[in-house]
Amino acid sequence: MAEHRPCTARNETPLQRADRNFVELLQELRVTQTGVQILFAFLLSLAFTSRFEDLDTVQRVTYVITLLLAVLAAALFTAPAALHRSLFQQGAKPRIVQVSSRLATIGLSVLVFAFSGSVLLVVDVTTGRAGGIAAGAGTFLACVGLWGLLPRLVRRTGLREEADGTGETADAESDQDDVRSPAPLRRTVRQPSGLRGAAANREASARHR
Repeated sequence: MAEHRPCTARNETPLQRADRNFVELLQELRVTQTGVQILFAFLLSLAFTSRFEDLDTVQRVTYVITLLLAVLAAALFTAPAALHRSLFQQGAKPRIVQVSSRLATIGLSVLVFAFSGSVLLVVDVTTGRAGGIAAGAGTFLACVGLWGLLPRLVRRTGLREEADGTGETADAESDQDDVRSPAPLRRTVRQPSGLRGAAANREASARHR
């Protein structure tokens, strides 16, 4: 019974949250799989071109490693679908989401090296070894910056804004308390004892009259 109680800000049960997270994960995998498929198709077709025979040893090693990395990335990105199919209707959706998220993260890491290797190979063949190394390093840094550093910066900015919002809320509440504080002070202000005695004497004399 506890698994069906709402537990999130969206008033979701754990199973509903797992379903939503898995759908979002599949949307992410569709985007990344498109890039992997294009890269994999390019690398496969490259081996059957006439210029492939002119590649030196370094270029051939780069090609083989890049091709294997692309295959590994494709396998990692398709693993969540196979995992879901194998554990379908077995009550393991939260665990499937957790494992699939880790597979996708590893797949992105592998894809960074696959992209860098493919750019290194193409630029090396067209312009030279130095240009290929520079282009591959630039691709690697761009992917790491966009896929690794940018999410951390966004998360840190969000945490900072939440902290600032909490601080502003606390300041606003303290200001409201300061504004409301004179009211009880006014209630506590009383006339001096001498004035109260004189008023009582006047009331008593008026009664005797």
